Amino acid sequence: MSNQGLPKSARIKSRASLEQLFASGKSFTVFPIKVFYRTTTRSQETISKQAGFGVSSRNFKKATDRNRIKRLLRETYRTQQELIVVPEEKKLEVFFLFLAKELPVFNDLKVQMKITFEKLSIKINHR
Repeated sequence: MSNQGLPKSARIKSRASLEQLFASGKSFTVFPIKVFYRTTTRSQETISKQAGFGVSSRNFKKATDRNRIKRLLRETYRTQQELIVVPEEKKLEVFFLFLAKELPVFNDLKVQMKITFEKLSIKINHR
């Protein structure tokens, strides 16, 4: 079995972190993805990027559909995350919310995520 997944240390797991991200973070949309993000000062031992992924159960009733979309989002993030440029002293917390009402095609999602990452890098670095 290969170990190519997104490591747990690179995921936002704590409810408190998510609540802070939604409360004090900023957001933008590149349809079909809404991005919530915030940067904090980084201590040396922490990872520079943490990500979370979500899909509305209102749009997708079946858990299998929601899980598939989150898996696709994670995979596009994992393979293209180097496009997100984070300053050395900053830590980025980002949450991707899938908004569309139909199941995505992987290649289309990959293109949208690339655009999203480029926009995110611009917003992070031009504060």
